[in-house]
Amino acid sequence: MKSQTLLCFDYGKKRIGTAVGQTITATATTLEIIKVINAKPDWKKIQSLIDEWKPEKLIVGHPFTLEGERQDMTDAAERFSRQLEGRFNLPVELVEEQLSSYEARRELKSTRNLDAVAARLILETWLNENIVQNHRQTMANKQD
Repeated sequence: MKSQTLLCFDYGKKRIGTAVGQTITATATTLEIIKVINAKPDWKKIQSLIDEWKPEKLIVGHPFTLEGERQDMTDAAERFSRQLEGRFNLPVELVEEQLSSYEARRELKSTRNLDAVAARLILETWLNENIVQNHRQTMANKQD
């Protein structure tokens, strides 16, 4: 398997959490929180992260309610993902996420760095669904 670097974004109307991950290790690490000012992401800061990490793919959390319903943030995250793809010409995948901020708060026991931890949790979900599960299936098929 070719190693890929992934950048993940937990989009919010005031802050965007970021995380980076590697497919070869199926691990993710928190990065930083990017401010959203006047409803506009800090595109220069996002560009600097892309320049630094050189990701092959971008991952964006796709929020839904606990009942699986769309909400305002669902549309906002979809718009942000389209902007990322258009600006940086990189593939973007949406990862359905529910409770990432809640899980991050439980893990941190505070709200400091919450958005970046939420981004890491979203990226870990993508890695688990796309790398770990596929590896387990491949190993099971080899045993049959």
